[in-house]
Amino acid sequence: MNFKKTVFTAVLSFAAIALTGCSDSKNDTQKDISTDIKTTTSVQDTTDAVLTTEAETTTKSEAPAAFLDELTTFDVSSENLHDGVWDSVISNTSNGENHSPQISWESVENAESYVIYMIDTSAGNWMHWKSNGVTDTSLPEGWASESEYVGPYPPKGAPHDYEIYVFALKKPVEEIKGWFDSNNNKFFENLSLLDTDADGTSGNIISYGHITGTYTNGD
Repeated sequence: MNFKKTVFTAVLSFAAIALTGCSDSKNDTQKDISTDIKTTTSVQDTTDAVLTTEAETTTKSEAPAAFLDELTTFDVSSENLHDGVWDSVISNTSNGENHSPQISWESVENAESYVIYMIDTSAGNWMHWKSNGVTDTSLPEGWASESEYVGPYPPKGAPHDYEIYVFALKKPVEEIKGWFDSNNNKFFENLSLLDTDADGTSGNIISYGHITGTYTNGD
């Protein structure tokens, strides 16, 4: 009798161990499946983010014509631009001195303030220059401070396009939107905000000037 009881107890113990093992294995499987789901979701989220960014960039590339074509323009010139190529002195490379380029334009009637941007359109509208509250219409080379200007520094051997925009405003604005020394997918959308002055009155942009050139790191 004792022998049968011992055998029965052993069988129960073995069954309990087996069941426990199956339970752990199931939990591990569930964890693996859960991890796979999370990983898949994470990859999908990242992919969606990239697609969204690309879609925004494509959309914004159409914005300049719709917005800027409605404005009158004025000429902007630079002593640091020759045959469509920027001097290396304006670059933030071993060949340059990180000087903001010399630029000038004719005074715009009724303009109390000017805003200056310089972007690299080859790198997601990377912002190299951002100055607000400008009142002079002729700025010497190196005029902008380091907090407002960082020169071009593209990969070596790759020509990039650098464009300067100067906006003539009826009234100053408190701030200008855009990420300095970073890409700006909403650059042209932010430009439209200049049309509202600090008092909230629209029609603030009188006209704008534009100049463009290339720079190749290593030249």
